[in-house]
Amino acid sequence: MGKVKKGQICSINNCASLAVRSLSQTKLKTALTDSGLKLKTLRGNRVYLCEKHYKILKKAMKKERKIEKWRYPTF
Repeated sequence: MGKVKKGQICSINNCASLAVRSLSQTKLKTALTDSGLKLKTLRGNRVYLCEKHYKILKKAMKKERKIEKWRYPTF
């Protein structure tokens, strides 16, 4: 049983909702700055997100992946 199922709280500042997803911090570094969200101080490498904040970060990560594809096109 993972931490999300045990009732982990969202890692975003001023959010007390229960987490729905867990993502690595390295994947979220630039997406967090683009979305304007701030993290609480964390001890591990995982970020726990509620449904609302996951949706916001998913959109930011999608935009970031699209830019990366344009940067390194496959021929």
